Amino acid sequence: MTRGARYSSTTPITVAEGVSVERVTPPSRLFGANGLRTGPDKRIYVAQVAGSTISALDITTGDIETISAKGSDIIAPDDIAFDVDGNLIATEYMDARVSVRSPDGTSRVLRDDLPGANGITVHNGRLFVNECRIGGRLMELPLDGSAPVVLQDNLPMPNAMEVGPDGLLYYPVMGTNDIWRIDPNGGTPERVVGDLAGPDSVKFDAAGFIVSTQAGSGQVLRIDPRTGNREVLAQLAPGLDNCTFVDGRLFVSSFDGAITEVLGGGDSKSVLPGGLLWPLDLTVGPDGTLYVADGTFFYQYRGGGELEVVASLFSLNSPGYVRGVVATGVNEFVGATSTGQVVTYKHGPEPETGLIADGFDQLYGIAVASDGSIVTVDAGTGRALSVRGGQTEVLASGLQRPIGVAFSPDNAVLISESGAGRIVSVGAGGVDTVVDGLETPHGILVRGNQLLIVDVGLKALIAVDLVTKARQTLASELPVGVPEGVVAKPLKGTPPFSGPMGPFAGITAGQDGTVYVSADAEGSVLAVRIAA
Repeated sequence: MTRGARYSSTTPITVAEGVSVERVTPPSRLFGANGLRTGPDKRIYVAQVAGSTISALDITTGDIETISAKGSDIIAPDDIAFDVDGNLIATEYMDARVSVRSPDGTSRVLRDDLPGANGITVHNGRLFVNECRIGGRLMELPLDGSAPVVLQDNLPMPNAMEVGPDGLLYYPVMGTNDIWRIDPNGGTPERVVGDLAGPDSVKFDAAGFIVSTQAGSGQVLRIDPRTGNREVLAQLAPGLDNCTFVDGRLFVSSFDGAITEVLGGGDSKSVLPGGLLWPLDLTVGPDGTLYVADGTFFYQYRGGGELEVVASLFSLNSPGYVRGVVATGVNEFVGATSTGQVVTYKHGPEPETGLIADGFDQLYGIAVASDGSIVTVDAGTGRALSVRGGQTEVLASGLQRPIGVAFSPDNAVLISESGAGRIVSVGAGGVDTVVDGLETPHGILVRGNQLLIVDVGLKALIAVDLVTKARQTLASELPVGVPEGVVAKPLKGTPPFSGPMGPFAGITAGQDGTVYVSADAEGSVLAVRIAA
């Protein structure tokens, strides 16, 4: 059972005659699984940056309860701690904040000036926080909101930490692949162990040994803090994030939302499967493979199988946070990233990423014209852009949050102007309205003379005949956008790793005519089949 999920409607998807919709990937139980902390009630509390949610998992029943929902006061929580009064304290990674949520559900911001606020722990009534960024700080935060006491600065990406049995504060440093300790009252830090693989958490087992997840290798390590000797408790997939103990049982989280119990002897058991965090754009390669841009991960899906990771932030020559994507050949892509870059990516034994253009604000949809020029949209600056031969041309400006891009049958550039509720054509003649009366159009797709529009405000897939202008709703009550009554708060991002992380319900089609839609509200991909 899941209470308070991001998409809570129980209304089935409504389809027009001759249209069918099915999920080709299952909805996600969690929208990422970042910080883990065992609560006073022995449930596992899970921070979800992508879902902007905190959930509590009962490991006995499997029930998941939403504690802080999307749209609530806490935004993009990354790690969690509890004080002696049962207050939940969360770092808000993309908003540079630390907030305190009391047992009665009210929240207050403790600090809002901590860029990359991430690792957090409470010890003897004292709160410690660090910033997972280049040049990050490790500090004590007075609970009255007064100025932090900095224990160490200029750290390259410290992360989830804990005070050990010896009373020292242990913290991993991802940028140097090691674990350090320091006296909470200050002093000279000491390196405990090095040569790790993206250590992003430190907790302690009952015997006083460090347990640390490795984001880069997927290993769960047990480390002797006295000698630095280590053993591998489990070998899982890369992308691990945190860990916690419940009555001596060890659970670890993954960026994709998976929760796994580590059983010992190298064995493990899935508690919750992973899934999509926030499916964005979609594309189909020449061989029929479906690809899904999902923020941290770039997946492929071959019919009848499971999602497979093609690239991630932890893989060799990663393209980064891809938001818009289009296949240009077998295993070849052009993408728009959340860091404002247009890139190429080639997947294979020796993957390659190339930079085409950068310096943009919030790139979303992307398309490639028959002459090889690339068209993309910058929602932050309201521009439609053409990139070719290293030169960028502004096709249109003053657009209201442009999101999707497609080409009409006569090669005109079509843009979904999500802030204006319309589809426009842009070019030398200016900006002309093609379809109006929409609410929040995102992904658009042209098939012959038919324009398909994913409207996340109307929660509908709409077809418009570009010749006659006839309009039909093919499917409604789609799990896209946010639930009714919820106002999603923007995720500001963490430069230089990521710019603002906004949603994008993409759309594409396979060679057999199947239309695919990213159902970002539930973390799935929908297959829409439309009778000829």
